[in-house]
Amino acid sequence: MFFWFLGTSVASVWFVFHDPGMDYRLVMAGSLLPDAVDPWFGGARAFHSVTVAVALLVAVMVATVGKRGLRRRLLALPIGVFLHLVFDGAWAITDTFWWPFTGRFGRHRLPSVQRGAFSLVLEVVGIGLLVWWWRRFGLSDPDRRKELVRRGVLNGAAL
Repeated sequence: MFFWFLGTSVASVWFVFHDPGMDYRLVMAGSLLPDAVDPWFGGARAFHSVTVAVALLVAVMVATVGKRGLRRRLLALPIGVFLHLVFDGAWAITDTFWWPFTGRFGRHRLPSVQRGAFSLVLEVVGIGLLVWWWRRFGLSDPDRRKELVRRGVLNGAAL
């Protein structure tokens, strides 16, 4: 799954924060990160645990002490990872989600793979959310699109 995570993450961040200055590139990257990393380790593993998401958040907070602008930009990455856990239903796999507090990992496939054909429905919903986002923020305008690609922000959008 790809579009489901992209669409739900950008829509959620917009509805919660209403922040045109959020780095939406990092939100999207964070929303894809768990499914990009964990397959290398054989399924739903550390990046599908709340522990890694919290550790990433703490790392950003510690690494950016006294650097408010950088902190504001980098916080988008752990936000995206947390949103992945929510929209993937990772919390339903207790031994993985609460790792290492529950002991070791079970033998679980990625939640997005376990859904089978229903994943196609979710992908269509994700595409719909991305189309809404594209239209809502006028990303057909080359200048706005360039700003999104270059800086990750929605500058100039009709907010």
